[in-house]
Formats: sequence, C-alpha cells, structure tokens
Amino acid sequence: MDQSQRSEAEELKPVLTASVHDVRYIVALLRGINFASRASVTLSADAGITVTVEEARSLLATSYIYSDHFDEWNYSVDIIRPVSSQLSDADNDPSYTSFEIPLNTLIECLNIYGTATMPSSGGGSAHKKWHREGDRSDDERYEEHQDVRQQARDASAVPASSRIDQYFGGGNDKRTRARLSYGGAGHPLTVWLAEDSSGPTTTCEILTSDPEPNIDLPFDGDRTLVSSVWLRDALSELDPSCEKITFISNPVAEPGRLQRLAPAKPQFCIIASGAFGTTEMDYPNDREILETFECFRSVGASYRFAHIARTLRALQSSTKTSLRIDDEGLLSLQFLVPVPKPRGGMSDSFIEFRCLALDEEVAF
Repeated sequence: MDQSQRSEAEELKPVLTASVHDVRYIVALLRGINFASRASVTLSADAGITVTVEEARSLLATSYIYSDHFDEWNYSVDIIRPVSSQLSDADNDPSYTSFEIPLNTLIECLNIYGTATMPSSGGGSAHKKWHREGDRSDDERYEEHQDVRQQARDASAVPASSRIDQYFGGGNDKRTRARLSYGGAGHPLTVWLAEDSSGPTTTCEILTSDPEPNIDLPFDGDRTLVSSVWLRDALSELDPSCEKITFISNPVAEPGRLQRLAPAKPQFCIIASGAFGTTEMDYPNDREILETFECFRSVGASYRFAHIARTLRALQSSTKTSLRIDDEGLLSLQFLVPVPKPRGGMSDSFIEFRCLALDEEVAF
C-alpha cells in the first residue's frame, strides 16, 4: 500500500467508535441537561464524552459520560483530520475532539424505539408541585404511554436463550443497543440503533458544527453533600411562581458555646420569594439530610429560581447531590448518577450545574 492509499485509509477510519447495549443510562445523563437547543460535545480517549450546554451566560451544565460506561470505546488520536479555522492551537490538541450538535435530536434518536426511559433513582417522593401545569412535553407523555404498553408486552414475553439476545437485553426487559461513530470535523455523528437481534435497525446521521466557546466559570468553595431525595422534596414544596431562591449556610456552632443572646442559626437554609410571598426552610446538621457539611463562615447567595428549576431532571436521576458556593456566590450543584458497567459492577457519573448569583445578592 503506497503513501496516498494509507492516508486515504486513515481518513476513512473514524475518530470514535463506541457501543453500548443499553442506552437508558446514557439518555438519562443527556436529559439531565436538555434545556438548550444546542450542546458542545467533547470526545477524549480517557475521559469519554463531555456534553455542555449554557443559558443566558449565567447557567452552565455539563454531563460526564465516561468511557467505561460503554461496551466498546475506541478513540483514535493518530488520525489526520481537518482542522477547524475557529479553534486555537490549544484546542487543536489531537487527544480530544469537540463539536456542536442539537442535543434534543440526539436524545430523540436514542429513544427511537421508545425504550430509553428509566425510573428515577431518587426514590418514591409523592410531591408533584414542582411541575407547573402543562410542563410535560408531548414526548414525555408519549414515553409514559409507551412504558405502560411495554410492561404489558413484557408480562407475556418469553426469555431469550441465545447469547446475542442476552447481549441485547434478553428476557422481559426491552433495551436499545446503540453504536456511535464520528469521523472528525465536518462529519456527522452517526448513530446505529437496534432493539433486539432479530428486529429492525436504524441509522441516524446528526449534522455537527464547530463548537462555540462556553462561559468559563472556575470554582473553589466549601461543600455540602445532601441526599437527592431530600433536596427534591424540599424544592417540591416551593411555589413554582417563585422568582428568586436563596441558599444560606452557617458554620457548626462550637460545642458547649452558650447561646444566650440569640438562638443557634440553622446550618442550612433555603428561602424562596415571589409575588405571593416568601417561604423559608431551615435544616439542622442531620446526617440523614446533610451527609457531609463543610462551612467555615456564613455564606448566602440568591439565584434565579428558573435556573435552579433546570436541575430537576438531573436531580431525579441522581442519588446524592453536592451543593457548593464560593466567595463570589457561584453555585455548583453536582449530581451523582450511578451507571452499571458493561461487565458487571457500578460506576459513578456526574451531572454538574454552575450558576452565577444575582447581582448584589451575595452575603457573608
């Protein structure tokens, strides 16, 4: 094979090929940040896939889909690829590749068979007030209807015995297998999908474009680790018409210190205000609520309630939440999402939100 033939073969080889036998967990990580029309995607040999969206230059959300979530992960760093004129020399590092896609289109493709929805891992909260009337989209209503039909089909299904059917999910639980392929700058993201070994297959090509730079929000602050079930229940008590939400943390009082002049301040406090009044919820340093609490001085900051509401889907898929506020009032919410490994065991993934505080609404 001469030099020109080798170069042509390298160009035809995709930058990324990856496959997963159950897309539900990948879709859950994507849906957690699905509030913007377009998303920046970064592929890396070691880190996997990082998907980032932003809103109003004030809210930044990132979902981390690690390479060990996939049955197959092959990222080629030695392929000659066209270089975008909009990227700097640092961004042209071959160890990772970035592009922009319509996020909702990718999610719809992965759910083309209606089997990409999984129940929330947060547990059985009965609160529903967090949803405004009419908030659910037609897609969500369709998914709920599909779940009911799927359960009816599964009840009478016969478990598959072949190894290929077991790879596709086997038994009564229908799953969608996916294979991703990306050829580099200027190429579409190709998604191949199948529900079982004997059924139809679907191939989708999603157009990509050069990524736009996202807002840079570096963070360094104290940490509070809370139960996602508790946080979801707390937020569900708030009126959806609220305009502003404030988080306040106070250091733990010194043991034996007398509180004669004033009662002890709560370790953590949520205050929501709007046109119909103000709601305040105080929480002590209880391990059932605050698993880890680190606060060395009182801090409080306010944020747009609409921005905090964007975290709902990520919150529903998570088991633990890390809430941090730095000296500038920047809020970091990290949601721990457990994902099963293809060959057994569990792996932890994360969805992170960073939100700027409202002007002049930071207090110490």
